[in-house]
Amino acid sequence: MTAGVEAPGPRPDPGPVRRPRRRARAVAALALALAVAGGAGLVLGDPFDGASEGTADTPTSRADAAVAEVTRGTLSARNVQKGELGYRGDHKVVNNLGGVLTDLPSVGEVVRQGRVLYAVDDEPVVLLRGAVPVHRDLVLGAEGPDVRQLNAALVALGHAAEDDFAEDPDHFGWRTHRAVQDLQERVGVEETGRLERGRVVFVPEREIRVTALGGALGGTVSAGAVVVEGTSTRRQVTVALSASQQSEVAVGDGVTITLPDGRTTPGVVRSMGTVAERAGEGMAVQVLIEPTDPGATRLLDRAPVEVSIVSASVEDVLSVPVRALLARQGGGHAVELVRPDGEHRLVPVETGLFDAAAGRVQVTGRGLAAGQRVVVADA
Repeated sequence: MTAGVEAPGPRPDPGPVRRPRRRARAVAALALALAVAGGAGLVLGDPFDGASEGTADTPTSRADAAVAEVTRGTLSARNVQKGELGYRGDHKVVNNLGGVLTDLPSVGEVVRQGRVLYAVDDEPVVLLRGAVPVHRDLVLGAEGPDVRQLNAALVALGHAAEDDFAEDPDHFGWRTHRAVQDLQERVGVEETGRLERGRVVFVPEREIRVTALGGALGGTVSAGAVVVEGTSTRRQVTVALSASQQSEVAVGDGVTITLPDGRTTPGVVRSMGTVAERAGEGMAVQVLIEPTDPGATRLLDRAPVEVSIVSASVEDVLSVPVRALLARQGGGHAVELVRPDGEHRLVPVETGLFDAAAGRVQVTGRGLAAGQRVVVADA
């Protein structure tokens, strides 16, 4: 059989691209070149050189070659990183009392706001949600942001209504006084309606998971000592992303998290650091990822995971396995199409997005359609 050649026709529309990124495309192109060089066949002579219209048929002796299907769908470029699965936040609870520790939580215990976190000289210290440190007694007539967060905590615990503080949320009035009495009754202490400094501690979480203790039962503790360390109960994956790859990842990107046992679960990039820090031999920024299904991560803490971040996507495009590409000597690529009658022909193609996870590459070429079969090189 003699070989004829079909000149490449107009390139069809490769399909809509969602949020393209130049660096992501460059990475995809590099990965594609490496994959073609390592896994696909190489055409030593250009079969399209000096040819006329028409397509080059190859000998039918390759009828036993492995084949794969041309498919239409969505491809995604991914940035694969190592990460650590744990919990969001890192909080230190500073004691403001002096005396003997008579009650402490256990490491791993979860303590919710409104509950006793620890006790000094049998006097409970209650955990409340807030970011402002308490530096004084909170009593009738007090004003300020520490009172505002106290009022918000009392509302969250059901000891007051939001409307009670609508006019003056920074003020410690009689409504705050009565709500504090309700809190004290629940905790089991004298209902004075005032909060002495050190009898409550504020942490910017509704609940904390205890990770370490700064003292022991029966031990003496002084003001200013860290008594409890903890995190939130919200799951998080932390990734140290090379500063050179920062433009490839954005807040809102979808990710796939591979757990130590090989299971996978989805997630979303929630925040990215803006200041690069030294990491090994280079600089890196911190990327924080939130698992979409926290329960799928179970109780793993500080566990090594792999994160595949989707950095670019194309929809409704044709694709073939990377191993189906043939590199042309003069540049560009082709695929070997298998006709229904078993005959083979070479079709020049333009390549687009490379999906490393799927091992496929976007292609456009005259006459290509979903459902056709192409020859693939041996793995």
